Amino acid sequence: MKTYNPFLFALVVLLLATACDQVFDSPDDRGLNEYFDTSWAKNDLWDDGQAEVAIYNAARTIYNKPRYFDYVYILVKEDFNIEFGVKTDDYERTDLYEVMKVNQFADIPTDNYPYHFLTSIFFHRNNPVQIHKFTNSSQEWCGNTFKMLKEKGSQLEYTYHSYWDGQGDDTKMLDATPLWEDQLPYTLRTLKFKDKLWFRMPVYATQINSRADMPRVYDAEFSVAPLEAIDSLPGGLPQQDTWRVTVQLDEEKINQYIFTQTYPNILVEMVAWDGRKLRLKDYKRSKYWER
Repeated sequence: MKTYNPFLFALVVLLLATACDQVFDSPDDRGLNEYFDTSWAKNDLWDDGQAEVAIYNAARTIYNKPRYFDYVYILVKEDFNIEFGVKTDDYERTDLYEVMKVNQFADIPTDNYPYHFLTSIFFHRNNPVQIHKFTNSSQEWCGNTFKMLKEKGSQLEYTYHSYWDGQGDDTKMLDATPLWEDQLPYTLRTLKFKDKLWFRMPVYATQINSRADMPRVYDAEFSVAPLEAIDSLPGGLPQQDTWRVTVQLDEEKINQYIFTQTYPNILVEMVAWDGRKLRLKDYKRSKYWER
């Protein structure tokens, strides 16, 4: 019978933590530090024990018709442990590291049956560009689909389980260089905003759907321009100027995002090429997990 060796366990945890620190703190070899603020999430705001809860009036085209619903976006700091790669219950562990969690929840009515999507995206607190972990689940009357991405150095491990023929159960490796369209509502908040900022970056197409096919990669162009103040922001937010970020995926597909100019650069509006829309409806900081 094998015996537990606490010294060996401690050594393994230390080696894992050291290796992860090297990954977490490694310089961005894609040169994106020129465009993104890696210290954006280090602000004390995210240490107050609360989450940012933003609710949007949203639209999405399903069965060739726009469907209207509330889209909930949650942003909160969490402590992960290396052993399980999830939020820890034990804060005395020696293998903890900080992440920013973005949860996106949608309950979409249609004429036939409702669609449900829950997307969770995790970033290292000091790296708003590289996805650390991504999960997306969809449920509707035809079936369930679950997709997960996990950071593996310069690659992402893509695991999926769907009800579509040819897309049942598999794991593949993807290049981790491109951004993901679904991370942009968070990642673009961390831009080093300035007028006429422009750069090019590959982007994977949205994965918030029931399909599990290989994601398309766009050679996208990003540009920034200032906008005038928005008078009526919800949630008691003050009147303020905004930034418009245009993401041109290809010649015909353009997404636009509008963020407040003052920190924490809240997403006010999004309009995507395929009919997806967001407009801020309510905004607050709260411990949503407490009754």
